[in-house]
Amino acid sequence: MSRYRLGVDIGGTFTDASLMDETTGEVWTAKVPSTPADPSAGFMTGAERALGSAGAPAAAVRYVVHGTTVATNAIIEGRVARSAFVTTEGFRDMLEIARQVRPTLYDVRFEKPRPLVPRQLCFEVSERLDAQGAVLKPLDERAVLVLAAELNTCQVESVAVCLLHSYLNPTHEKRVGELLRQCLPGVTVSLSSEVAPEIREYLRASTTVINAAIQPVVKRYLEQIAARLREAGIPAELLVMQSSGGVYTASAAGARPAFMVESGPAAGVIAAAHLGQALGHEDVISLDMGGTTAKAGLVEHGTPRVTRDYRSAPQPGPASRAWAWAAILCVLP
Repeated sequence: MSRYRLGVDIGGTFTDASLMDETTGEVWTAKVPSTPADPSAGFMTGAERALGSAGAPAAAVRYVVHGTTVATNAIIEGRVARSAFVTTEGFRDMLEIARQVRPTLYDVRFEKPRPLVPRQLCFEVSERLDAQGAVLKPLDERAVLVLAAELNTCQVESVAVCLLHSYLNPTHEKRVGELLRQCLPGVTVSLSSEVAPEIREYLRASTTVINAAIQPVVKRYLEQIAARLREAGIPAELLVMQSSGGVYTASAAGARPAFMVESGPAAGVIAAAHLGQALGHEDVISLDMGGTTAKAGLVEHGTPRVTRDYRSAPQPGPASRAWAWAAILCVLP
């Protein structure tokens, strides 16, 4: 019996499914409208249509990979979870201050976009590490419990925690996470030491905030897709494309959705590089035009160019100005 590989990409307007016979290399495709209210519905419609075109049984699918712009579009359109930010005492304004980088250096009318977490949902905890990770001030656990009660009244869905120098010593940060998870059942907690354990507190904080803001959205719809795949009789584990061009499991994606912010565009660049090599072209520019965003990628000498800093933001205008700088950490080597 033939075995098949299924790939599904969810965009802002359309969802595309491709089914490949591993034995013959034959490919069947399907394009269906995306279903923003429940992305898993469009996913399964495309998958079932591709399977129907091939006359393939669901049980014969042994590999499922998913690329998506759901995370990116959620950030750009402001459809993120109500999130809070917790940091070391004295650094509450970290997200507001951000960096001194501006896209137009001499524009005197430049307005800094709003961070994903408003200032009233930014909080401090009493603790401090030095630049080598040694404890200067112990964590005040009682204050964390008081903070948890306040967060509960704020009705947040997710919390991002970024303590100073936690990439060197995550002990305080992990304890804050433990206490918040105990006191706030149902609220997701993202720790910078787990999401982005690298130097520079703002980039680490903003990446963790992105993770927190999109985690409830991404986790919910990935769980729905996995459930629908099981109901349809497809036994393969759901894999999700990362911003690096690699894949990870749906459960890992639900915990670290910041790694899949550029999932769909990354898949396009990898495909462009492969196609360019097949045609004898090592230098390629890819353009991915979607219903919500357009993405460009550069392949130089057969290798995709990568960056560790990335900004997701809407075009200037009266619409939402929510934005975020992200240190995209899962990059190609």
